[in-house]
Amino acid sequence: MCALILGDRSAIGLLFSAEFERTTAWESIIVQPFDLTTLIAVRHALCQRLLPARLEVIQQSDLWTLHLGLRTLRSWEWLTLSWHPQAARVHGCAPVPKAPDPFQFSQQIQKIRGLALVDIIQTDPWERVLKWQFASRPGEIPRWHLYLEMMGKHSNIALTNERDDIVACGRGVSEKQSRVRSLQPGLRYEPPPPLQQAVPNAGEPFAGWQDRLHWPTAPIGKHLLRGYRGLSRMVVVSMLAQADIDPQTPNEAMSEHQWRSLWQCWQEWLRRLNDRDFLPGRTESGYSVLGWQVDCPAHNLDALLENYYSRELDIEQFGRDRHRLSQKLRSLLRKLYQRHDQFVTQMKQSDRAEATKQAADLLMANLHVWQPGMGEIELPDFETGQPVKIALDAEKNAIVNAQRYYKKHGKFKRARQAIQPLWEAVSREIHYLEQVESAIADLDAYRTAADLQALQDIERELIQQKYLPASDRPIRPAHEAAETQVHRFTSPHGREIWVGRNNRQNDWLTFRAATASDWWLHAQEIPGSHALLRLPPGDVADEEDFQLAADLAAHFSRGRQSDRVPVVCTRPKHVRKPKGVPPGMVVYVNERVIWAQPARGAAVVLANGSSTAARS
Repeated sequence: MCALILGDRSAIGLLFSAEFERTTAWESIIVQPFDLTTLIAVRHALCQRLLPARLEVIQQSDLWTLHLGLRTLRSWEWLTLSWHPQAARVHGCAPVPKAPDPFQFSQQIQKIRGLALVDIIQTDPWERVLKWQFASRPGEIPRWHLYLEMMGKHSNIALTNERDDIVACGRGVSEKQSRVRSLQPGLRYEPPPPLQQAVPNAGEPFAGWQDRLHWPTAPIGKHLLRGYRGLSRMVVVSMLAQADIDPQTPNEAMSEHQWRSLWQCWQEWLRRLNDRDFLPGRTESGYSVLGWQVDCPAHNLDALLENYYSRELDIEQFGRDRHRLSQKLRSLLRKLYQRHDQFVTQMKQSDRAEATKQAADLLMANLHVWQPGMGEIELPDFETGQPVKIALDAEKNAIVNAQRYYKKHGKFKRARQAIQPLWEAVSREIHYLEQVESAIADLDAYRTAADLQALQDIERELIQQKYLPASDRPIRPAHEAAETQVHRFTSPHGREIWVGRNNRQNDWLTFRAATASDWWLHAQEIPGSHALLRLPPGDVADEEDFQLAADLAAHFSRGRQSDRVPVVCTRPKHVRKPKGVPPGMVVYVNERVIWAQPARGAAVVLANGSSTAARS
């Protein structure tokens, strides 16, 4: 037999009352902002490590992220500078592989490549703006300034000359877009407007500090944020927790002990800022550089920030891309289903071809029975002898009526011949897109970077198959190692079971990774993933191993909601790829069928935490 297979993220809860939510638009934090406290900690570490350094590489990876490669007297260092609206930041990073860089900003600032980074200045002690100064040599007057503004949705980056004239900026801001200030090439760089809150001061007496936060009546966090510069929601949350104060406590209801506890935390925060004494680490919902509510201390602040923001941005992008691809596939399949139904209707009509030929033959064989003016004639069937009623044109004779039926027969037959290949092509296309849709359904949530890579492999495949237009939006380049990031499980008897995440991985599993001793599995006539039961040469699998592999193949298929799914099992040598078919589509022979239960496969996936991937 031969068949064709178209092959709780935790967040900070509500801190204050509903009234405070309405007045300040306080929301659950999805991506923790890079606040002033973190900026001071990072700048202090970078100044110690980088100054002076020679700028060797400038590479932009997306619309908001710039990577700088610098050579110091001791080593190479890499930096990430980002003006992302939700994740503006700066920190050290791992070496960035060379990749296509079509972005205009990075091309415009190549003029500073080869210069020396001589200083990193915080333009205002309580503002999140860094000025990177570049000179021909250490000790000389800076010729170029790179301003990085990390201010939420207003974040930006600008390169200026020694007179502070803007030469290039990451995002141009015109007078129509902002009445406060414009930021465009050719204009003089103006710093952001000054903040209105009071400047935190370690020398401020307790009574004055308490008075500032005591009126009007509102949650204490609201007053902290609105009353002083340099505070972020994360710092306020951790400060209140450190002082053991309920975030929703109104300021007028706070006891003297609570005020004193909060004052101690306030002084501790200012001391750490002044002494550059930071204790970075992971928290339940993000990270902290103050050591408060830290679950896991971090020895490397740059790695902590890079891992956190890379993961958070990947999660956000994964959700957007998955929704966009799912919507596109649903639209494509809806149109194909309509065409398929139209072809089926036309083919059913063409099924009358034999009936029209039979009518014509009966008329020609019974010309003597016909009488002028007859609108209908009843003649015995050739085989059964049963009477067959035939409609006639009363104005035509029997021969002309028979000829008309012969013409209808030819028309229906030609229609069938024309529609049949179109119907088959649409059916194959539906099967292929259902296979892709099943792969996206398997990627139900972001767990590791391999999930985003698998999703972008699907998008790249759809572009190659002309279902999506080539987009200017950057897509991560395909990596050969990504093919090996398949789902991996262990059977009850210790055998490995591999399951592909998308068509690219399915083809890799079936035609490159599989060996002669392995077993290949796939849901029968149902779009889904290819699965391999890996066996060493000469080994024999147990039925429990086959059953688990079949359950997993059923779970990672379009039949995952069914109680039972037939799964075919055969050796990889009996699976081949027809010429010209899309990725993931194969034919197989010499198969046997195993009845699988997708629910058992889902339980194994859940127990293993397993939509995780490992590299071979």
